[in-house]
Amino acid sequence: MENNILTEKQKMLAGKAYQAGDAELAKERLKAREIVFEFNNLAPKFIKQRKELLKRLFGKTEKMFYVEPPFRCDYGYNIEIGDNFYANFNLVILDCAKVSIGNNVFIAPNVAIYTAGHPIHAHLRDQEYEWAQEITIGNSVWIGGNVIINPGVKIGSNVVIGSGSVVTRDIPDNVFAAGNPCRVIRQLTDADKDFYYKDFKLEE
Repeated sequence: MENNILTEKQKMLAGKAYQAGDAELAKERLKAREIVFEFNNLAPKFIKQRKELLKRLFGKTEKMFYVEPPFRCDYGYNIEIGDNFYANFNLVILDCAKVSIGNNVFIAPNVAIYTAGHPIHAHLRDQEYEWAQEITIGNSVWIGGNVIINPGVKIGSNVVIGSGSVVTRDIPDNVFAAGNPCRVIRQLTDADKDFYYKDFKLEE
């Protein structure tokens, strides 16, 4: 019977209520913070060393990726990034649940990706219960500056999220979405290929 009792980490990864003060989880967060501290405090020229630290920290990486320091996360091993990934300054990922990011994803400064949440009622919150839900981001996504992505959200492929948005619900493929709460503004089509900003075209 005892073998069926879940640890707090197992509860966290299963999307159940858990207590983050658990010793195992605290130890894993400390390990991640040590790596993140080293990453954030390396001199700018040490690009290769920073990349190796993220390979140790993240659950999955591909060949091409770059993350501008400073960066913050909870555990690291729940973060999976695709190829040709770029994140600008001050990315925060609270990865109490898995965060899966596809290929060719660009993230602007001050983006926050939160899988973690707390109970609404103070009775449970005061007992330090938490919960977490996975976040998925598809391929060829650009996330604008100061965007917040909330727990459980799925963002499709070929999507642009406008700066300052708070994403509280799923976003389908091939759209520009923005606002608080974030909502679809319009579809993206082949007609957008010729324009790099508003009505401006590339000169050939």
